[in-house]
Amino acid sequence: MTIAPQHARLLRQATAAALVTALLLASAKAVAWWLSGSVSLLAGLTDSLLDGAASLLNLIAVHYALRPADEDHRYGHGKAEALAGLAQALFVGASAVLVAVQAWQHLQHPEPLGAQALGIAVMLLSLVLTLALLLFQRHVVRVTGSTAIRADSLHYRSDLLLNAGILLALVLAAYGWQQMDALFGLGIAAYILWSAISIVREAVAVLMDEELAPDVSERMHALACAVPGVLGAHDLRTRISGTRWFVQLHLELPDELSLREAHRLCVLVEQAIRAEFPRAEVLVHADPSEVVAR
Repeated sequence: MTIAPQHARLLRQATAAALVTALLLASAKAVAWWLSGSVSLLAGLTDSLLDGAASLLNLIAVHYALRPADEDHRYGHGKAEALAGLAQALFVGASAVLVAVQAWQHLQHPEPLGAQALGIAVMLLSLVLTLALLLFQRHVVRVTGSTAIRADSLHYRSDLLLNAGILLALVLAAYGWQQMDALFGLGIAAYILWSAISIVREAVAVLMDEELAPDVSERMHALACAVPGVLGAHDLRTRISGTRWFVQLHLELPDELSLREAHRLCVLVEQAIRAEFPRAEVLVHADPSEVVAR
């Protein structure tokens, strides 16, 4: 099964948009941090640089995952997305540690901030660009179900909170609450670390061939059993690889059916499941009802 051209195009656009956004924000934050000395802005700069590295890796991984199945990878290359998710979690976790260290140092040795108006302007720009990217990523995930884009979206969602926290810290610092900058830096670091853990959980679930949600499997079972002539279904197994779902199940069919008729029913079951779940690649095995009853 090949990935739909529309899905492939959306995945490429999403990875490119994430990389461009991260580089734009890193450049703007670098200037603002250099002039202000804000640890919160340094947190944002560090996170944007790591976002850029993660998004570049994501772009490469999605490009590889979109390659069609070959003789060495008969199930395709979709798990490259999950591997990219693990690498992203490493980047995000490293950024959390760096931010926490800088914030702690500024708590111990506080320094007044400069160029706060520029910092506030940069963070407003960051909020707008990050929100626009998240809305696009949400659309792509809804259409394609991509693990890599979902992981990318998770850490850009944490960026949205991070940028809002930095903006608030800069505003409070402008009114004399200088220590809030470092305190917000620590809080943001904790949230970034939690986001990294969430990304790891999802990527590991894909790599370990975790089943689809129970309600999805139950619906697939019901669709199979609803095909006229099918007596029942059992041993339904599912797993995810990139944007694809792999589904296997056994059908219980009347003993007297010809091979041609049994094959026809198997095809109808496959079509019924794929009509509701287009990302599913379905493998059906036919069992005579007498064999099942033993």
